[in-house]
Amino acid sequence: MKLDEKVWRSFQISKVFRENTNRINAMDYSSSGELLITSSDDDSIVIYDCEEGKSKRTLLSKKYGVSLIRYTHAPNTVLHSSTKLDDTIRYLSLHDNKYLRYFKGHQKRVVSLCMSPIDDTFISGGLDKSIRVWDLRSPNCAGLMHVTGRPVAAFDNEGLIFAAGIDTEYVKLYDLRSFDRGPFSTFKIPYERGTELTGLSFSPDGRHILVSTSNGVLRVLHAFNGQIIQTFTVSYASSCNCGLFMVIVSCNHYTVFM
Repeated sequence: MKLDEKVWRSFQISKVFRENTNRINAMDYSSSGELLITSSDDDSIVIYDCEEGKSKRTLLSKKYGVSLIRYTHAPNTVLHSSTKLDDTIRYLSLHDNKYLRYFKGHQKRVVSLCMSPIDDTFISGGLDKSIRVWDLRSPNCAGLMHVTGRPVAAFDNEGLIFAAGIDTEYVKLYDLRSFDRGPFSTFKIPYERGTELTGLSFSPDGRHILVSTSNGVLRVLHAFNGQIIQTFTVSYASSCNCGLFMVIVSCNHYTVFM
């Protein structure tokens, strides 16, 4: 089925899940698309079966809290940031609800977390104004970059470059193998006083970048020259003051899932 505008407009809500007692702060699909996982401010992790359309399992993280939940390349392991105790990133086995590894380094809350699409590398950004590169196989930080403001970061579809949104008005592109040399491209985006960048996402073909902000503005940028192709406004994001925590863009129609 081709997902054109007519098809999208025909979609309706078929089921509502009410497993959480507080805000869902992140969600992610497994690589197969069969599972959806969410993290919530009520310290719970909920796994959903997308084929059967039902919740499958609930795990709790009362000690550390949980946010920015991300599947790794295995369907039974995830990464998540902490909201309590410290700012460690945690590598969790869903099979037995045990932590496999801790990634310590950020001195303030982690606000961006992205898994490489090709290997065990992942990237994080924190309110300590740093972007860090990690490998799931080692607890040690593999790369560190200091920035001038709150960062958000995401890999492209080939895992060779990453984009970083910095200071609410710049998107910078880095080669993962030589990011310490600085960005190879910098795009300036419109600045709106009092807003923050909350997310970045590449389209599956790598040609577009979707940038989300805390006031519900979404901008689609051309990944090669930074031209703004489309701007959307989502009213509920600003009214609830929670921003947009997860965005995905389709190749042709700039379809956004939140």
